[in-house]
Amino acid sequence: MYKIFALFLLVVCLNCVQQSHGYFITVDAHSEECFFDRAESGTKLGLMFETIEGGFLDIEVRIVGPDQKVIYQGEKESSGKYTFSAYETGVYHYCFSNKMSTLTPKVVMFSMEIGEAPKGTIGAVNEGEAGHSKLEDMIKELSGTLTSIKHEQDYMHVRDRIHRSINESTNSRVVMWSVFEALVLVVMTVGQVYYLKRFFEVKRVV
Repeated sequence: MYKIFALFLLVVCLNCVQQSHGYFITVDAHSEECFFDRAESGTKLGLMFETIEGGFLDIEVRIVGPDQKVIYQGEKESSGKYTFSAYETGVYHYCFSNKMSTLTPKVVMFSMEIGEAPKGTIGAVNEGEAGHSKLEDMIKELSGTLTSIKHEQDYMHVRDRIHRSINESTNSRVVMWSVFEALVLVVMTVGQVYYLKRFFEVKRVV
């Protein structure tokens, strides 16, 4: 029983590794970074991304099909998740553009998911088999769910780090402004006291 359970977990982990690829990239100002995935017609593809550093935390995203048709395009997006089915066999492009930025590079965390090729298509896994067992289908469904959960945890961790950084920066600015304001008040008070003292000072007549 334990061996079967261990084998089950191993298959799930292997499926998670094969179906998902996560990356961190830096997109310089006035530049564009593109990545490629080859997929069979009908295969489910997914892209998740999060801008974690640089400027206003926004990036331009574009997904292009094998025939150079734009499947999805977004401007000034901080994060997103887009899933689609490959409409034909070929190479699909995922591009992140920072051309709208003049100086600031952007750091983007993203992952690309590739589902299993549909049954009966060229290149599909176990093409000659009539079908999969119910247990294998359940394993694949569970592996996809675990992959989604892992990605959500990664993005939540990144969002928490970004928000924590923003809060700490805001708090430090508030403290610095409070100190500066207190120093200005002290200087003004001392100046007023000195001015009034000089104003009411009675000069002795020799």
